[in-house]
Amino acid sequence: MSQPANDSPFEVACPQCSRTVAWSSESPFRPFCSKRCQQLDLGAWAEESHRIAGENAMDEADIDAMLAQADRDAPLS
Repeated sequence: MSQPANDSPFEVACPQCSRTVAWSSESPFRPFCSKRCQQLDLGAWAEESHRIAGENAMDEADIDAMLAQADRDAPLS
């Protein structure tokens, strides 16, 4: 008897090499296909090759300047 199509594991592409990976307990490095691809991806994050888009964080000098400007702009009571 053949298995229905919906019993097959969900498959994803490895983010590093695009090889197809079954999303199951038999794929311990999922979504990666191997430990190597997992480590390559981690290294890219550590080297800041991968980043999440957004604004740069303010440093202390910027925050101090912003607070000083707010104090100057605040009405006296």
